[in-house]
Amino acid sequence: MKVVIVGGVAGGMSAATRLRRLNEDAQIVVFERGAHVSFANCGLPYYAGGVIDDRDALLLQTPASLAARFALDVRVRTEVTSIDPAARTVTVRDLTTGAETVETYDELILSPGASPIVPDLPGVERALVLRDVEDVDRLVAALDAQAATKDAAHVPARTAVIVGAGFIGIELAENLRRRGLDVTVVELADQVLGPLDPEMAAPVADELRANGVRLELGNEVTAIGADDVTLGDGGTVPADVVVMAIGVRPEAALAVAAGIATGTRGGIAVDESMRTSADHVYAVGDAVEKIDAVSGRSGLVPLANPANRQGRLVADVISGLSVRPRPVVGTAIVGAFSLMAAAVGWNEKRLRADGRPYRAIHTHPQSHAGYYPGAQGMSLKLLVDPETDAILGAQGVGGEGVDKRIDVIATAMVGGITASELADLELAYAPQFGSAKDPVNMLGYVADNLRVGTAATIQWHELSAALDAGATLVDVRTPAEFAAGSIPGAVNVELDALRSRAGELPEGELIVHCHVGQRGHTAARILRQLGREVRNLDGGYRTWAAGAARTDALV
Repeated sequence: MKVVIVGGVAGGMSAATRLRRLNEDAQIVVFERGAHVSFANCGLPYYAGGVIDDRDALLLQTPASLAARFALDVRVRTEVTSIDPAARTVTVRDLTTGAETVETYDELILSPGASPIVPDLPGVERALVLRDVEDVDRLVAALDAQAATKDAAHVPARTAVIVGAGFIGIELAENLRRRGLDVTVVELADQVLGPLDPEMAAPVADELRANGVRLELGNEVTAIGADDVTLGDGGTVPADVVVMAIGVRPEAALAVAAGIATGTRGGIAVDESMRTSADHVYAVGDAVEKIDAVSGRSGLVPLANPANRQGRLVADVISGLSVRPRPVVGTAIVGAFSLMAAAVGWNEKRLRADGRPYRAIHTHPQSHAGYYPGAQGMSLKLLVDPETDAILGAQGVGGEGVDKRIDVIATAMVGGITASELADLELAYAPQFGSAKDPVNMLGYVADNLRVGTAATIQWHELSAALDAGATLVDVRTPAEFAAGSIPGAVNVELDALRSRAGELPEGELIVHCHVGQRGHTAARILRQLGREVRNLDGGYRTWAAGAARTDALV
């Protein structure tokens, strides 16, 4: 059996090495258009920033090492230019010599990945992207030595503009600031990190600004000059270096030219076994459309974990093994100086746009027991199907511990554990690692209260309309907290005095809140048992404050 693989990173190389472990006699040929295979592309921003100082550390394998260990025929700087599914051949061009050859195959695996989106702008040829090792080499060279000036032959870059405030854009912003550059991030949306909801993204924006990153939100680059960029509002920003980090699109052109079907989002269409519409042709990784776990519909999820998993799966299929394909939940995380931001599943914006009912839960726990030194705060958001109690998504922003909480929730989603059942998880506890009631457990308790009706909540972006309709807002924090900052129109009645002062509250609906929601829940239970109609402001004053200026952000 001869297997040809197009693309030698992530999914393609996972398929190649798994195939060798299963088939010692198979002939396996990997064609890679770039100069390197099996490199750590997620580490590229950190090499650009100097956090990773050894470039060779990014090169996990080489053609020689793969040949020695796995007997793979890996050919770099070699591009597959066309596929003939009927003849089972591919046309291959050597990018060094220009020579073209035709290669036969018994099975073909496409893993071309995704390419950075680069808009057609005046001067865009000066912009850099960050997809592979050659890209990061160009970026580092641009950072180290700019073109000659009247004052010096070569000067290091001092200013950088990053177009796009997604995961790569934020990683680059942090790393270029660490190199000492003045960094501006330009983002067409009115928030950073689109996978997060606005109130969850706000602390990340604050952290970036606190570390000297200039944010141009709700703006765009309209032209790139010799040493600056022009923005949509007419302003200019100095830019010795410009990096496009808008996003990626699947590299499906090779498949399309061969008559292979694509999906609604432009990615290669595959079945559960990664088969394309052409016989003996499979596809994996960022180039293919994947089944979303929340909607059951196909979509694009350009992440390393699904790509590697698909590579293993297609090797098993070709080798005749049974497979267990699973939809993707899209778990991702990014660091932003002292914060980390993570997400899994759908966010509230997407649920609203899709017309899907949901419950939202905000909590603001600490990373471990508060009495043990060093606890760091975090904000968590859980989105729940109100009918089935299924977990639809989650987000986390904060210091240490955000990653493990999102990982637990992602595992729960894959395992079919409901939101209320998060309360039942027995998670590792010692005061330096967690709390007796872990933040994940606490999300489960809140979800269960909402499920059985012992709690009712209102979201930060719904508050204004409720108050306009006549509800009374009751702040149950201490007078000192109230004086330090309050929601306009709120009445301050401290929780410990609420029972004795409940009669002072006006008729009609009451909305109670504290700082993060826990005291508000207690207040709501007191008032409900006194016969009042009452809802708790989910996530309390802290969540409202994060989203207060964004009351239309989810509309």
